[in-house]
Amino acid sequence: MSEIPAKATESEDPAGGATGRAADGLVSGDAPTGDAMWQSSPPGSIYDHIKVASFSIGPDGLVDQWSLRAEQIFGIPAERAVGMDPIAVFVDPDKRAESQRKMAEILDGREWTGVVPFRAPGIGAREYGDALAEVYVMPTRTEEGERAAVCIVVDVRTLRRIETDLAASQAIFGQSPFGFLLIDTELKVRRANQRFASTFGGTPADHRGRGVHDYLPRGEAERVAATLRRVLETGESITDMHVTGFVPGSEERRHWSINLYRVHSGSGRPIGVAWLGTDITSRRAAAREAAAARRNLALLNEAGARIGNSLDLETTARELLDVVVPGFCDLATVDLYQGLLVGDETPPGLADGSAELRRVAFASAVSDAPFSGTGDPVAVGAVHHYPFNSPCADALRTARPRTVHGEEGGLVQSTLAVPMVAHDTVVGLAQFARTKGSEPFGDRDRDLAVELAARAAVCIDNARLYRREHERALILQRSLLPPGDPEASGLDIACRYLPGTASTGRPSEVGGDWFDVIELPGHRTALVVGDVMGRGLRAAVAMGELRTAVRTLALLDLEPAEVLSQLDEIARGLGAPGGVQQATRAARRPREADLSEVYLATCIYAVYDSVTRRCTFANAGHLPPVLVEPNESALMLDVPPGMPLGVGGEPFEEVEVELPEGALLALYTDGLVESRDHPLDEGLQAFVGALTDPTRPLEDVCDHVLNTLDTHHGEDDIALLMARVQGLPAESVGDWTLPREPRSVGRAREYARGQLLSWDMEPLVDTTELLVSELVTNALRYGEGDIRLRLLLDRTLVCEVWDSGLVQPRRRRARDTDEGGRGLQLVGLLSAAWGSRRTPRGKTVWFELPLPDGQTRLADPAEALLSLF
Repeated sequence: MSEIPAKATESEDPAGGATGRAADGLVSGDAPTGDAMWQSSPPGSIYDHIKVASFSIGPDGLVDQWSLRAEQIFGIPAERAVGMDPIAVFVDPDKRAESQRKMAEILDGREWTGVVPFRAPGIGAREYGDALAEVYVMPTRTEEGERAAVCIVVDVRTLRRIETDLAASQAIFGQSPFGFLLIDTELKVRRANQRFASTFGGTPADHRGRGVHDYLPRGEAERVAATLRRVLETGESITDMHVTGFVPGSEERRHWSINLYRVHSGSGRPIGVAWLGTDITSRRAAAREAAAARRNLALLNEAGARIGNSLDLETTARELLDVVVPGFCDLATVDLYQGLLVGDETPPGLADGSAELRRVAFASAVSDAPFSGTGDPVAVGAVHHYPFNSPCADALRTARPRTVHGEEGGLVQSTLAVPMVAHDTVVGLAQFARTKGSEPFGDRDRDLAVELAARAAVCIDNARLYRREHERALILQRSLLPPGDPEASGLDIACRYLPGTASTGRPSEVGGDWFDVIELPGHRTALVVGDVMGRGLRAAVAMGELRTAVRTLALLDLEPAEVLSQLDEIARGLGAPGGVQQATRAARRPREADLSEVYLATCIYAVYDSVTRRCTFANAGHLPPVLVEPNESALMLDVPPGMPLGVGGEPFEEVEVELPEGALLALYTDGLVESRDHPLDEGLQAFVGALTDPTRPLEDVCDHVLNTLDTHHGEDDIALLMARVQGLPAESVGDWTLPREPRSVGRAREYARGQLLSWDMEPLVDTTELLVSELVTNALRYGEGDIRLRLLLDRTLVCEVWDSGLVQPRRRRARDTDEGGRGLQLVGLLSAAWGSRRTPRGKTVWFELPLPDGQTRLADPAEALLSLF
């Protein structure tokens, strides 16, 4: 506390008046006037910061009183200071004369205030340095009436520092761009800056005395008040506390970031809390926008990863709903045009949005009830259409999204009806709905919904196009397979073909698997099973070309190995622009120069003779056939595999096997015995093990094999051809050898007549005799060696004439003047079919007649003869 010398009790103003002053204390607080309370200054008083001292000067101009504060400021104890000349001690010599004049004026009764330089103790040292003091000198009188003076001294350095601190504090508080409050211990505003007042209205003085409840909603105010109390009690600062409220004149919700810290007096006593607030409404909005953008981007990434993994229309629609529910909306549906689902290129009514649609998918995060956001509920799988004036029909018609608000009392708040557009074509409608209580759809949500629907639409359109291509390829492939159940002489046939989609239900490209049963002359049968490598329409077309080539080569009656050799040339020609010849020349060039597309296929070709029950096999890289003999276990025949068709350069080998009566022969493709989960060896063993009862009907055996093996993988096509051996009975065969002499013609007619009569085929006797006579005569005239005549009776009558000559008969049209050359023309007129083929020891000329059944009219030999002339 500052002290004033007690001896100076009376001061005199310039007018000569004297005023009583308290000399040894200060009045503190707001005590009532007239009854002042004398007390010490409380801790943290202004006098703890400002260094104020006092001393008095006697009539002689020397110090007669020296306070304790004067000792602290000047560093001179009282015993040394009393009695000394203050001018001589504190003032520099060059300024002492002026100081003496001032002292004389003061002792004459004049007050004086000014800044006086003096020598003060250095900071942290015993030495003295120059300093400034602001001195207020007040004239007084002693008890004897002599003139004296009381001096009040303030350290100017301290004052300047306090002024600087006050200016800095005022600048920070008043010029801060943030809302600044000083809240007292009663949680009332003691001071507010202009920034805060501009936000909440009024002037800074208008906010003095208010509380947080005057600015914030009740719940938020309670939370902030509790935080303020905690800061006051603990001294713990609060950083970036988010507060939500409203400002006067606006209904927009605002957000602030608040920093709180406790404020102390000079003595360390808490006096309140400083509040520094920043408006972060725009930052929060930007953060929400960024979060929404990140969410939308994540949703689009998820859509790209999950939508379109299947080429099935319904599955793709469900994948879209799996992405959007519940991440984007609460309920969703997908409707696709019924015409597109059934394969129509342009559904009727597409332009006005009134065409029939089928609901293919529905998803809900809140209810399992059918979606009814835009009309009556529609079940999944149901076919429906939207009224012309409905928002959904308008969205389909204009290809633009529409927002449909929910009904009063309903579950749905709003619905986005988004057309699914792919390649400028509307394929359906997606609806996204949010329930009441959810955030309403905004422009960003609308754009996201359009993007999601477009992505799904492209995938759905691709799936539709793929389904169309797949169905066309499948139709093409099925059209190239044998229609119905094939029939063969001496064989009981059963077959199965399963495309890759039949067992899985999901789209898959068709393969190049095929099988065929070809009837050959002499009651022989060619059995063919093949597999073109690759999938899709390309493989199906290649399969059709190879199958046609096989049938053509088979009708030429070539040996099995020769058939495969010719097929190999054809397969190599399929991938070359110039055909077989270009492929042959390309095969002689280096591999780097061959840019043609490669077609590879595996094939097994077997020729079965029902008379001898012998079967000749040739294999081009295909799986081995399986044979099950009566009362024996199934086994795989050892047929040299050879190279696949299209490789070229390697000959094919033949294997001839005699098949016992009742034996079961199985030819198949790799889709039956191989998959990702089952290696080929395991599949082959399982297939062999499934053929346990070959006596069952062949259809049952096929079904048993397919049900036993793992044929439901759907990864590849499956072709299965099974044949049970039923050889031609000996009594159905007539076989004679004739010497090379003219009489053999008559004998041949006799043998034929007798055999036909024994078979009760009298209607065929005359025609057969005439045709046998022609063929035997040709053998005598143009052939070599002995002549062999054979009649075979099965589903038709076949007559064969064998000789050792290699020259094939050639049919030609005889002129009217020619005496001969009409024999083969006659054979062609009277028979159902005829031809010739090479044999290991010559050739065979044959013809075939249908059996009389009461409905088929046989050709009249007489009319046939007359037609030749």
